[in-house]
Amino acid sequence: MNTTSHYFSKTGIIVSAVSLMSAPSLFAADASVLQRYVIDGGWPMILIGMLILCLIALCVFNFMNLTRAKFVPDDLKAGLMDHMINCRIRSAIELGASHPSYLGRMMAYALPNVDARKPEDLGRDYVEDAIADFTINENRKSMTLINYISLIAQAAPMLGLFGTVLGMVGAFGTLASGDGSADPSALAGDISVALLTTLWGLVTAIPSLTAYFFFKNKLSNLVAECHQTSEELLNASIQTVNGDAHLAKIPEGIAV
Repeated sequence: MNTTSHYFSKTGIIVSAVSLMSAPSLFAADASVLQRYVIDGGWPMILIGMLILCLIALCVFNFMNLTRAKFVPDDLKAGLMDHMINCRIRSAIELGASHPSYLGRMMAYALPNVDARKPEDLGRDYVEDAIADFTINENRKSMTLINYISLIAQAAPMLGLFGTVLGMVGAFGTLASGDGSADPSALAGDISVALLTTLWGLVTAIPSLTAYFFFKNKLSNLVAECHQTSEELLNASIQTVNGDAHLAKIPEGIAV
């Protein structure tokens, strides 16, 4: 056991020593890459970097917000269906109002428009109009943060183009000041600004455009599922109220 412990401790010391010896070269390599692909882009890279941070924050928020648990939770759907099948509209309204989900708030807003004086459809038109009003108001709030992603997708290439123009202006200024014999290193710095800002502008814009349509479609699908669920809930109550009348229209048998 002592020999084994001594062997592992010696191995650990060697690995640690190798890691410490190689650390400076790794840091130097990282610094070189950072200098070459980011810092050489000049101060416009700060603006593009801010857009990248905003994009990450918006994507994280939308990933957390656009979920079935916050739009159409299964437990709420089952509870509402139980109330609506038994025509307990007030209980369904109370249940929806107590739940912070999209479906709960939509049902709490729309179900007060159910009209028991119209047993044939329970005032379906008024309920559907209320659902449409709720959807317009709520979708506007949800789409605001998704539209900011679209804004980033449009702004990032513009900032990249701005950096390109800035770099080219600097390059031509360097050529003009040097009477045709400009310092290649100074000229390369201006060209780096031109190319790197364009590169990072596109690197930011492409994922932003993808994320925009992804979250937009996800919101549309979740809202459509809420609408389908509300239709099923209303149909359940209408079927319960008119079940006997509906069955009376269906003959038990047909005489030949």
